[in-house]
Amino acid sequence: MFKDTSRDSFALDVGLISAAVIICLAAMVVMCGICKWCQQKLGKRHKSSLEVVTTPDSNRGRNEKKVIKLPTGNKPVNTTPVQGQVPQDDSDRKTEPRSSVSDLVNSLTSEMLMLSPGSEDDHEGSSRENLGRIQFSVGYNFQESTFTVKIMKAVELPAKDFSGTSDPFVKIYLLPDKKHKLETKVKRKNLNPHWNETFLFEGFPYEKVVQRVLYLQVLDYDRFSRNDPIGEVSLPLNKVDLTQTQTFWKELKPCSDGSGSRGDLLLSLCYNPTANTITVNIIKARNLKAMDIGGTSDPYVKVWLMYKDKKVEKKKTVVMKRCLNPIFNESFVFDVPTEILRETTIVITVMDKDKLSRNDVIGKIYLSWKSGPGEVKHWKDMIGRPRHAVAQWHQLKA
Repeated sequence: MFKDTSRDSFALDVGLISAAVIICLAAMVVMCGICKWCQQKLGKRHKSSLEVVTTPDSNRGRNEKKVIKLPTGNKPVNTTPVQGQVPQDDSDRKTEPRSSVSDLVNSLTSEMLMLSPGSEDDHEGSSRENLGRIQFSVGYNFQESTFTVKIMKAVELPAKDFSGTSDPFVKIYLLPDKKHKLETKVKRKNLNPHWNETFLFEGFPYEKVVQRVLYLQVLDYDRFSRNDPIGEVSLPLNKVDLTQTQTFWKELKPCSDGSGSRGDLLLSLCYNPTANTITVNIIKARNLKAMDIGGTSDPYVKVWLMYKDKKVEKKKTVVMKRCLNPIFNESFVFDVPTEILRETTIVITVMDKDKLSRNDVIGKIYLSWKSGPGEVKHWKDMIGRPRHAVAQWHQLKA
């Protein structure tokens, strides 16, 4: 009997072709799924590596915008929100939704509350501004009737300059005598200066030395303006055993301003996370220090926006002639992305305008999450109440 091999061969060919077709279709499905997964993963990775730098808004009518850029090499992303929400990509909406502006603000507020001074409680001990510490030694040479003071070093001094540092030096007095003083050298751009300088008060009988108070004042040296006081320490010498050298670590306290108060300034802050802006409204001042011979001043206010230690943008009010209680009511808008609020400082300086000489500084205010207790409270209130103008009085400081 002969077998029909042609039919068997045909069936085998059909089976092989069907298997090949099935394998090809399966491969195409797998490849298609892999490509779509790659696209999604690559798209997500690309999005997460971008940083929001600013939100351009053509409706505000500005011809030029000064923008603060984060330290990144990526290109800025237009994140103009629609109806109060951050735009999302359809491809990522189901798998990885992006955080809304309110989430960013809430997370930033929580971080500020944890890191800012005095945020844990409102006890008096935690609310005082940290001005650093100073190390010094005192001793008396009975044979030579000489009182000796050695200024060693200071640590954790606050920054007084726009550069984020200070140029500290120390004045030494034996109170109540204020006419005769000694000074250390200036340490440039140093918040932890080492002096190791020794000073001698010769010809002082021991009986008079113990009636004096050693007064140390740490100041920030300014070449073109008045030196800014950083802190002070007082040590009554009748409480010290001068028969041998004594070394002390003392916390610096706020300097008492012998010239009296510099006045107060009322201002409001308003943060808009949707527009990425901070609005500073200079409302009014009261009891400003008289800087002119006539017993008055010609005040105006400068507002600096700083990112880290760099000046970004300056704005100023009009000059109010011969007025110690001026009313300004001027608002200034600064572009500040949410991501850099922690690195942002607003420096407000009340100035006295002089036509024939250099303008005098009446007082300053530093607003950020790491300033003094009153300034930190205002800053946190601004973050915690977005789109609301939060007003607060601030005492001007030297």
